[in-house]
Amino acid sequence: MGTVDHNFYFYHSRNTVDSRDGRTTLNVMKLDDAAARLEALGNPTRLKIYRALVRAGAEGMAVGRLQTKLDAAASTLSHHLKSLVTVGLVTQTREGTTLVCHANYDLMRDLLGYMVEECCAEGSCAPVVLPKVA
Repeated sequence: MGTVDHNFYFYHSRNTVDSRDGRTTLNVMKLDDAAARLEALGNPTRLKIYRALVRAGAEGMAVGRLQTKLDAAASTLSHHLKSLVTVGLVTQTREGTTLVCHANYDLMRDLLGYMVEECCAEGSCAPVVLPKVA
């Protein structure tokens, strides 16, 4: 396998490049992607929506049920769901005439992992351990 030109890769993918102990590593999640996902979750309404979907489990939740549960206007819910879908935190499937929303658990774990992957890399602190999701 050939060598990777890290400068070319960084320029074209906007991945973060880290050089520690003379080794160059590429973070799995792009900095811009992590920022966009955290920005989406930074809105209180979107965070409520996302938490409701995370609690719903793999079955997800129909948009109508989500609207009732959160007591949100249809247009408001649609606007916020679009933001969460755009950054990949939520997926939607159609089951007949019902639109069902699902939390993207793999992406959620990746985002949480990105936030803690270098915890205390340059200092000392208690390591962060993420709880396992069943």
